[in-house]
Amino acid sequence: MQVEDVEDEETAAPDSVKRTRRRSCSGSVKSGGRSPGRDGTVDEPADESSEDDWDADLDSEDEEEKKRKAEEEEKAKREAEEAAAKAAKKAASSGAAAASKSSADDSDQDSDASSGSDSDSDSSSEEEDLGLRSPIVCIMGHVDTGKTKLLDKIRRTNVQDGEAGGITQQIGATFFPEQSLNEQLVKVDKDQELELPGLLIIDTPGHESFNNLRKRGSSLADLAILVVDIMHGLEPQTLESLEMLKQRRCNFVIALNKVDRLFEWDSKEYVAFKSSFEKQPENTKSEFRDRFQHVQTQLAEKGLNTYLYWENPNIKQNVSVIPTSAITGEGVPDLLYMIIKMSQDAMRRKLEIKRELECTILEVKTLEGLGTTIDVVLVNGELNKGDTIVVPGLNGPIVTQVRALLTPQPLREMRVKGEYINHKKIDTSMGIKICATGLESALAGGSLRVCNDPEELDDVREQLEDEFDEAVNAFEKSDVGVYVQASTLGSLEALLAFLKSVDIPVFQANIGVVHKKDVKKAAIMRDKGKPEYAVILAFDVKVDEDARKEAARSTTGVTIFTADIIYHLFDQFTKYIDGVKEMKKKEVSDEAVFPCVLKIVPQYVFNKKNPIVVGVDVVEGLVKVGTPLCVPDQGNLEIGRIVGVERDNKSVDSAKKGESVCVKIQPNQLQSHIVLGRHFSVTQALYSKITRQSIDTLKAHYKDEMSQDNWKLVVTLKKVFGIQ
Repeated sequence: MQVEDVEDEETAAPDSVKRTRRRSCSGSVKSGGRSPGRDGTVDEPADESSEDDWDADLDSEDEEEKKRKAEEEEKAKREAEEAAAKAAKKAASSGAAAASKSSADDSDQDSDASSGSDSDSDSSSEEEDLGLRSPIVCIMGHVDTGKTKLLDKIRRTNVQDGEAGGITQQIGATFFPEQSLNEQLVKVDKDQELELPGLLIIDTPGHESFNNLRKRGSSLADLAILVVDIMHGLEPQTLESLEMLKQRRCNFVIALNKVDRLFEWDSKEYVAFKSSFEKQPENTKSEFRDRFQHVQTQLAEKGLNTYLYWENPNIKQNVSVIPTSAITGEGVPDLLYMIIKMSQDAMRRKLEIKRELECTILEVKTLEGLGTTIDVVLVNGELNKGDTIVVPGLNGPIVTQVRALLTPQPLREMRVKGEYINHKKIDTSMGIKICATGLESALAGGSLRVCNDPEELDDVREQLEDEFDEAVNAFEKSDVGVYVQASTLGSLEALLAFLKSVDIPVFQANIGVVHKKDVKKAAIMRDKGKPEYAVILAFDVKVDEDARKEAARSTTGVTIFTADIIYHLFDQFTKYIDGVKEMKKKEVSDEAVFPCVLKIVPQYVFNKKNPIVVGVDVVEGLVKVGTPLCVPDQGNLEIGRIVGVERDNKSVDSAKKGESVCVKIQPNQLQSHIVLGRHFSVTQALYSKITRQSIDTLKAHYKDEMSQDNWKLVVTLKKVFGIQ
């Protein structure tokens, strides 16, 4: 595509960073002379070395790109032919052989900077230069490090108070416009030019059970902010986030948060950290240095070289640390400054706007008045009202039409209820709420495709099938299990992951309000003989009144647990299931016979018949009240059931191997004639009389009380009693 050159606004100041200027598609590129680069500025020698450094950092990325060329042979061949034709024409007019070489191989983009301005001119003739998009920044870290609070301080809002328990439950996206960024930049560096249209920041949860949401956020990000609590250093989710960033080779900075907690810290609202730090008492400065050094050492152990951002000699090779306070806003200007500097100096090539659509679904959410919507992040490309979109769904790809493109007010989050701005068209680096029909089963984390050509629809569907299959495999549903309901698919995924980790089976899962039909589905567990699983776990959703009435019916008997904090829901269900287990144990306690071998102590025979009271040593196993005893040496003679156990004249419920206790053995009517010394002797061992049923009961309800040695004894007793 041909583009028209636009003169730079600041040609008089060649060493300053030029502001990006978007070009129109109406004209043609003029040959000869110095031409604009990809960012719309005139390339200078001083800029080339910076680009060369960044090119060197991307060598491994180019290797991966070359491997993919085999899969894109047809496309690459066509592009190469077009590029070669244009390059030949250019070479003839300017004699610039280097430019021709650069144009001929469009896939080797790393040669753009080192080929000089002629190469840039030729490259811009191949592809329209649309300028730079807003970087997508992911904010990550351990729970309670202050991620959302820090984001609140940046935009001067209070989303954190809207979070249940102050815990981030969903991924939220906030757009920071150019004006608000400029207001903070001048506090750090008045000469720093802003070339970006804004920043899009994604806030991800820090709790362990929200691992999948954090992965989704970091996979989208161009750059990440890793929030570390200066008072606690690296914590479990901090380390996990570090691993994710390393795996994705994502550039990041560290926000060393909560500096206001340092002893005698004198806080100043929204000031640059350096100016605030210089005014602190010496003892406060010393504590800061000690705590920073501790964190720096922890990071060094993970293979990371870190520096305070103003001391960092190379922002591409070392990680910059920006001290901040989410309470006072100190360091917030520094944080924004560093993000912008890294984006413009080290990531310019990555942030070039591309026309190809790149859009990922963050959340599927049902909202009153809007129905089921999807929150997406548009990285590149364009979305229009009325577009036909294809998204992966639980039952296969979903084809629907965009009814509305909504964005929150600037400096507001997508997940916070409030007024939205309705758009006809949106492009690049924006968090968008899309309203369309049929989105109930859409899968968060999947790609959104636009297909306005009916003939290409089948191909697009096929492309999404792999994503669909991968997502569906994450939902391991059981024939017997609980019923799970959540407000968003992301939260549902987290809940399912937790239930799987604690071996709680899931029968079915759904999104949105709990209705009567959901209760009826959950009640199926009673028909299957598993009433303990006739449960609905409702996370952050309402329960319809008809559903409550249906659940309360004696014939239905479904228990509904609701909570707006996922961990409270876990606690409720755990307490419930523990209660069910205890109730079951009581019901089958007479059937549960624990294995044991006892040896009578001759000098402690207190009563020889009905009841037999003797002192015993526990040779093997576990003695419990209710255990039936027999004498294998007398043809498995059954002598009664233990009705009492005493140790040091105190009643106890049980005794284990190696202990000595006094037991009271009560015979039934058929055993009342048995006398110790006549029917069996004190030298003969007493065994617990286990059965096939008692073994099955132990397996089903008493696994937590049975040791490995006890199970080995069960195997021995099975042979003694001939149990199959």
